[in-house]
Amino acid sequence: MADKTVADLIVECLENEGVKYAFGIPGEENIQLVDALNRSKIKFILVRHEQGAAFMADLYGRVTGIPGVCIATLGPGALNLVLGVADAELNTTPIVAISAQGGLNRIHKESHQVIDLVSLFKPITQFSRTVLTPQSVPELVRKAFSAAKRNKPGASYLSLPQDVEKMSVDPTVRPIPVAPISKTMPTREDVDQAVRIIQSAQHPIILAGNGVVRIQAEKNLVALSKLLNVPVATTFEGKGVISDRLPNALGVVGFMRHDYGNFAFDRSDLIITVGFSIQQFDPVKINPEGNKKIIHINTYKEDTDSHYNATLNIVANINASLSCLIEALKGKSIHFDSQPAKIKARVNQELEVGATDDQFPLKPQKIVYETRKALRDDDIALVDTGAVKMWMARLYPTYLPQTCIIDNGLSTMGWTLPGAIGVKLANPGQRVVAIMGDGSFLMNSQEIETAVREHIHIVNLIWEDNSYGLIKWKMDLELDRHSEVDFKNPDFVQYAESFGAKGYRIRHANELRPALETALNDTEHVHVIVCPVDYSENMKLIAKLGDTTISF
Repeated sequence: MADKTVADLIVECLENEGVKYAFGIPGEENIQLVDALNRSKIKFILVRHEQGAAFMADLYGRVTGIPGVCIATLGPGALNLVLGVADAELNTTPIVAISAQGGLNRIHKESHQVIDLVSLFKPITQFSRTVLTPQSVPELVRKAFSAAKRNKPGASYLSLPQDVEKMSVDPTVRPIPVAPISKTMPTREDVDQAVRIIQSAQHPIILAGNGVVRIQAEKNLVALSKLLNVPVATTFEGKGVISDRLPNALGVVGFMRHDYGNFAFDRSDLIITVGFSIQQFDPVKINPEGNKKIIHINTYKEDTDSHYNATLNIVANINASLSCLIEALKGKSIHFDSQPAKIKARVNQELEVGATDDQFPLKPQKIVYETRKALRDDDIALVDTGAVKMWMARLYPTYLPQTCIIDNGLSTMGWTLPGAIGVKLANPGQRVVAIMGDGSFLMNSQEIETAVREHIHIVNLIWEDNSYGLIKWKMDLELDRHSEVDFKNPDFVQYAESFGAKGYRIRHANELRPALETALNDTEHVHVIVCPVDYSENMKLIAKLGDTTISF
């Protein structure tokens, strides 16, 4: 029997952490690790670009809470992981990246493909180390996963030198057992102070962020809103934590202009933030004068910001904090005059445009409307960065957490196609749609082949305008002109079919919903739907918002 190697031990440790999938590309320097993975219970998903691997791991971690794992070789392979790793870190998503490195005999000097990867990853991770000895493996892997899952989750990185990977390990060296994470409780003093602050408010509002999703605290969030009759707005990343069918659901905030929901914040004197972090959007949008009281409820204290100077920080398990606060508020006869109906009516009016409009190319409102009609409540939509994000975030009614996933931390482009693969593997019983602009699609379109080869049913919906639409929109806003944003596309239908996927081009407004329904129900294939969009609506929206006033 061959000696157990460091590569074998790492895989044992990954299994110990509950890892089911590892996404990546083999290289000359990590052959032993990939071979060990293929002899394990862990499924190795070969990708077409390491960036895709990082996004798959990123989104797998986001929807499961279990760190996603991505694998690369040294040098260029490791560098290609950087974008997805940084995305996970800014979105407080647990991920562990492992790359090869040159051997210990040469990393101290200039050497082929060797750069200081630990230093490179350190600013974008919670934990970044090199495996230097076989005996250190269990501790380092446990540390990496622990760091990724701490109170403020994020990314971890391990560098594995080529010669260390092959070293023999004493058979008595075993993975370190994973201890359960204890639930931190808020202090009685903090809860009592929160009650006093709420009692003294006239127009409180709740802002829910991605921390609610992470802790699965949506039931307590809705219960607090119902108890106080307080409206709930969400960040883009918190979308779905309160069903848009509920009367106190206000919709999202974070749009680049003063949107309908901002009027509720203008009126408020107290903002109760739950699972909010300022990388999700600039708090100046909701507290421009910096004079509102803020109760911050999260698993970690927020960074300092002049527009987010918390009156009270409740740093504990979010569910525990909400439960204690609800219990303390019962019997206090506190009931506010929540009035989101006028704001919701404005959003619904926009969406209703899509119900009857049959122009071609399709208006954004039409695409959102037809997408919502084609998808079930529990279908999962991933929305890429660009003008498509603004329209989907604002208008797409969402009824369950993690069913409209948006990146508003790093806000990178090109993450939804590979991300949909990670989401589908995490939720094989749910239908998954990646929604993106044509600019985003071509950034990681090669992962269509990964989905086809692995028989992973995903649907890709491309909003096609032959430009970087969001940048064009912002140029038109700031400069009253635009440049260097237009391009030409290949025939996306033929392109999809060349990978073995099915391609469709929408040629009339009434074709989109049937195309989506067909693609969602055909689980034997990967699908790409191309839908031309008329973004002239962008500037019309800005003009409309500029003329809007809402009185209460």
